[in-house]
Amino acid sequence: MSESGPPGSSRKRLVRIGTLVVALILVAAAALIGIRSLDPAVDVKLVTVSFTSPSQVNAVLTASGYVVAQRKAAVASKGTGRLEYLGVVEGDRVKKGAVIAKLEDDDIKASLDQAKANLRLTEAELKDASQTLYRQKTLLEKGLSTQAEFDAAEARHQRVLAGIEVAQASVAVAEVALENTLIRAPFDGTVLTKNADVGEIVAPFAASASSRAAVVTIADMSSLQVEADVSESNIERIAIAQECEITLDAYPERRYQGFVSKIVPTADRAKATVLVKVGFRSYDARVLPEMSAKVLFLTKGTEAQSSASAAPVLAVPLSALVERNGRTVAYGVKDNRAIEIPVVAGKTLGGFREIASGLSRGDRVIGTVDERVTDGVKVKIE
Repeated sequence: MSESGPPGSSRKRLVRIGTLVVALILVAAAALIGIRSLDPAVDVKLVTVSFTSPSQVNAVLTASGYVVAQRKAAVASKGTGRLEYLGVVEGDRVKKGAVIAKLEDDDIKASLDQAKANLRLTEAELKDASQTLYRQKTLLEKGLSTQAEFDAAEARHQRVLAGIEVAQASVAVAEVALENTLIRAPFDGTVLTKNADVGEIVAPFAASASSRAAVVTIADMSSLQVEADVSESNIERIAIAQECEITLDAYPERRYQGFVSKIVPTADRAKATVLVKVGFRSYDARVLPEMSAKVLFLTKGTEAQSSASAAPVLAVPLSALVERNGRTVAYGVKDNRAIEIPVVAGKTLGGFREIASGLSRGDRVIGTVDERVTDGVKVKIE
């Protein structure tokens, strides 16, 4: 006979064990929640350490735009034909009037030769018609010819003269057609793109997919300006000839002096912006069409030259720095924890502070540091 207790006692033990396990789980969960409540995450925003120019202190407005050549042309032929010669590639500089491409012209030359031959033939008839008219005039004066014969000679002479004019016009038409086979540069510029190759058909309006309209695209590199969209609500801050500072995204450490060249007198209804054209005081070969740029519109009366002569400095917003234990520090984020970074700060530039050492361009730090942000505190990036 088994010595084990009644079945009811075993069930009671299992119930007690299960109840104990559930209680332990609830206690652990409560403890975890309590720990988390004791270590709440601080919501923070990150900013990027970047170069800042002293002129930003005097900026009344910042706008983005693109470098655009004010003189730019897709150079095409007035005639239709097969491209026989192309003398330029991307980047080549061309002079106004220089031949950059040529179409096949054998048929045009043949037409020109025919027109010149017709002109010579008509000019040869002019000598006979002139002599006949002179003889008839002399004979008529002596009474040896009739008025009708003189009138016929004069009419023939006039027809020959008219024929010469027609032949000369035909020669001119053929010469123009021959000149149209030469594709010349319309102004001094630089070749930006090559749109056709030797052997392709070139047509003024590119009627088919196999033909090309433009042979090359050229731009006058001395006419570069930045075209920026300015919000309608801010356009009153902009004035003609206002000093500006231009920074290209490709060269953030290089700044160019500029000025407001033109405010286009119409608004973009879709974007609620006004197009502003900003000219360069001077620029180098690194400035290229279609580069993206940032424009600082400076306070009226600001000397852009003295501002631009100051080198850009590495800086962060003033709110990103704080004094702790006699040191100036910023805070980065690693594994959702704030990391204290000692820095050497320099001069104040408006709402920014120069960073002499401790941070590098591109570093990300907490933008606003308050008493909750300390070394090792848990943070949540917004």
